[in-house]
Amino acid sequence: MLTNQKNKFNLPNNITYLNCAFMSPLLKSVEEVGHKSVSQKCLPYQINGDDFFTATTQLKKAFSSLVKIEDYRNIAIIPSASYGIATVANNIKLDKVNEVIVVGEQFPSNIYSWQKLVHKFDAKLTIISSGNSFKNRGKNWNDKILSAINQNTKIVALPHVHWSDGTLFDLKAIRKKTRAVNAYLIIDATQSIGALPFSVKEIQPDALICAGYKWLLGPYSIGLAYYSDAFCSNGIPIEENWINRKNSENFTGLVNYESDYQPKAGRFNVGEMSNFTLTPMLIKSIEQLLIWKPKNIQQYCHEISKDAIEQLQNLGCYIEDATYRSSHLFGIYLPKNINLEKLKTEFFKNNIYVSYRGNAIRISPHLYNSKDDFSKLVACFKNI
Repeated sequence: MLTNQKNKFNLPNNITYLNCAFMSPLLKSVEEVGHKSVSQKCLPYQINGDDFFTATTQLKKAFSSLVKIEDYRNIAIIPSASYGIATVANNIKLDKVNEVIVVGEQFPSNIYSWQKLVHKFDAKLTIISSGNSFKNRGKNWNDKILSAINQNTKIVALPHVHWSDGTLFDLKAIRKKTRAVNAYLIIDATQSIGALPFSVKEIQPDALICAGYKWLLGPYSIGLAYYSDAFCSNGIPIEENWINRKNSENFTGLVNYESDYQPKAGRFNVGEMSNFTLTPMLIKSIEQLLIWKPKNIQQYCHEISKDAIEQLQNLGCYIEDATYRSSHLFGIYLPKNINLEKLKTEFFKNNIYVSYRGNAIRISPHLYNSKDDFSKLVACFKNI
């Protein structure tokens, strides 16, 4: 099992940061690469044409290893999750009878493109909510999603874990059902990849979108997206930039305008995708994740949080059963006798950082956290 890795981060010792789902801290090694990359721009004569492509290929290959993608060319570099989702929506046509299924209180970046799409084709957006009962909540939510998928379903767009409380969605079962009705499965894995094992080879989604600044431990404004061959064959990008076109490696020949795109998902790369500062940073963070391995991160988070979770449940808080939630991200729903504003004050006094999403207090630890951090968290609940 992994041991505490706080020494690899710059987090102060008096800070209890249980908020990686908001934004991860950078590793010291990633920070160092970032400084070096920024300084490189001071000497632009040292940057050559090959540099526009070498690091991005390395980044795609590293991500392929992390999520088990057979061909790194099915990956595009994106600036945000919304960009990756919009690319998918740009390449799907609906009939009036079609529906797009999403889950309740899903992150907005995985909602707005679908709202726009169904409005364009006068189709239907179906929202599957968890319901009002906490009894068997995770199981029932998954069952409702599976029951909702039918012959009119064209797209199921959901996360691997819910961003507000870590509820796990059974992607294998959902993929099986979407295949049976010939529907697309689009996954926003921003809140899971890097900390929770995922295999494209196993799940076979049509698209997998992931921002880089959370569980990939990378910088802001860069991410990665996998697109299946079905999207890559004749896909239309949402922008036309020089680097997405065939033979763009040949700078001398750029005036010979190309009608063809780069192979596979290369057509979907964001403009200026080479990003000489952010790309090396994300490579470095993913390389560290490949050493640690997401399954080990998940196990570590489970071990340091399990006692605290039991204590919080004994205080009357609701936390999803372990079978239907992740260990790196989970939500705490308060009983009526615990005042949220008083609890926030306790957190502030004790330098504890968490998030508040929907009706849940979102807790999202990583390898820089410890059992002591969770003891401090529980103490705040007991103090009020």
